[in-house]
Amino acid sequence: MLIRFNVKNFLSFAGREDGGTEEFSMIAGKVQKKKEHIYDDGKIKLLKFAAIYGANASGKSNLVKAIDFMKETIINGLPKGHTEKYCRVKPENKSKESYFEFEIKLGEKYYSYGFEIILNESKFISEWLVELKSDNKEKIIFNRDIQKGKYKFGKFLEKEKELINKLRVYAEDIKDDSSVLFLSIMNKNKKNLYENYKTISILKETYFWINDNLDVNYPDRPISNYSYMANAKNVEEVCKFISAFGTGIKNFKMVDVPVEKVINKLPKSIKDRLMSDLEKRRVEIKKEKDIEKIAFIMRSNKDFFILNIDNNQNLTCKTIHFSHEKSDIFFSLDEESDGTIRLLDLLEVLLSNKDKTYVIDELDRCLHPSLSYKFIKTFLQKAEKSNIQLIVTTHESRLMDFDLLRRDEIWFINKKSSGESDIYSLEEYNERFDKKIDKAYLEGRYGGVPIFSTVFPIEKED
Repeated sequence: MLIRFNVKNFLSFAGREDGGTEEFSMIAGKVQKKKEHIYDDGKIKLLKFAAIYGANASGKSNLVKAIDFMKETIINGLPKGHTEKYCRVKPENKSKESYFEFEIKLGEKYYSYGFEIILNESKFISEWLVELKSDNKEKIIFNRDIQKGKYKFGKFLEKEKELINKLRVYAEDIKDDSSVLFLSIMNKNKKNLYENYKTISILKETYFWINDNLDVNYPDRPISNYSYMANAKNVEEVCKFISAFGTGIKNFKMVDVPVEKVINKLPKSIKDRLMSDLEKRRVEIKKEKDIEKIAFIMRSNKDFFILNIDNNQNLTCKTIHFSHEKSDIFFSLDEESDGTIRLLDLLEVLLSNKDKTYVIDELDRCLHPSLSYKFIKTFLQKAEKSNIQLIVTTHESRLMDFDLLRRDEIWFINKKSSGESDIYSLEEYNERFDKKIDKAYLEGRYGGVPIFSTVFPIEKED
C-alpha cells in the first residue's frame, strides 16, 4: 500500500519554501468517523481513498505525472523529454536536483525508496532503500552517493558473506554510473539470486510493487484491458455492477470474430509486432505441455479483442457485445457511449482481487455527477474488505460530502502566482462535520479554484 509520495523540482512542484518536498500522504488523520475507510494494523492507519481537487492547470495532473515518471524511470529508464521536466518557473532549478520518493507498506513492514536526479543533465545523484521502523528509526537496505562514487549496504546483509560479495560486485559496476538505478539493475535477470538468497528479496518486492501494484491512468488512454470480462467466473456479478450504474446494459457475451479481419485492420508496425508476439507465445505453449491456451488481449478506445492460442496451435479471436434492458439485441463496444466505456474501464477497480493502488487522473471524465458519486460509494464499500487504494483527481464537488468521505480523504492542489503548485489536505482546515464543504470549496475557501479575469473590455455607459 502507498503511504506517502514526495516530489520536488518536477513540473509545477518546486518544493516547500523551507527547502522540503511537496508531500502527498495516505496516512489517516485524526478523524474519528468512517473508520471502515482506513487500514489499521496497530502501527499505522492508511487511507484507502483520496480525491484531489484543483483548478485547471493547478497541478493535479502534474502530481499523477510525477508518480508515473518515477514508476516509468524505475521500470523502463528515463522517459523521452525528461530533460525539460524540472520546475521551470525559476531558471536556477535547471541545475538543481529533483527528488522522488515512495513510502510503501509491503507485508508487515514499511519502506522508503527514492532517488535524486538532475533532470536537465540526465544524472542520478543519489538513491536509497530503507526500512522504516515504528520507533522512527531507519534500517538501511542500500544507499548510493553517486556523485562521490560511494555505496553502503545494511549491516544485516554482511552476515551472509557470499551474498554481500555478490551485491558489492553489482554495486561496484555502477558506483559512479549516473545513468542507472541500482533497484532497476537488481531486477534484470536476477531470478537465481532471489531464489538462493531470500534475505535480499525486498529489492524484488519493492520493484514488483511499483511495476505491478501501482496502476497509473490518464484520461486519454484506456484504464482496463477488460480481462475481467473474459476471466470473470461469476458473470452475474459483472452484470450486476454494470446494470447498477444506470447504463441500461443487462448482459454481455463473447462473440467470435475472424482473426484476419482484426489483424488486417492494424497499422503495419503494430501488425508486425503482434505477429512476432503471437509466434513467441506459440513457442511457449509448444514447450509447456500443461498449458491449455494463452490469451493475448488487444484494447483501444472503442475496440476489444481476445486472441487465444490453444495447445493445438489454433488461433481464435473473440470480442464483446452488450444487450440493453429487455432487448435480446447485442451491440458492439464501438456502439456504446463514451460514458459507458469509461464505466466499463472503471469496473476493473471494483472487480480487482489484488491489493493494488490505482491512480486515476480525471475520474469524472464522461461520467454523470451522480454516477461518479455512486462509483466512489461502491468502491468504499468494497474497500472495507480489501487493501485496495484509489487516488483520483476530479472537479466533481458533489464528492465533497461528509456523508461520503472523511475530511482527510479530500486534498487540494493550488497554483500560486509564481506558477508553483502546493499540495495540502482539508485536514489542515479542521472543518466542522456539518459544514457544506462543496459550497465552501466553490467559493474559494480552500483555494484550488479558478480565478477569472475579464476577457472582453466592458464599455461604460454614457
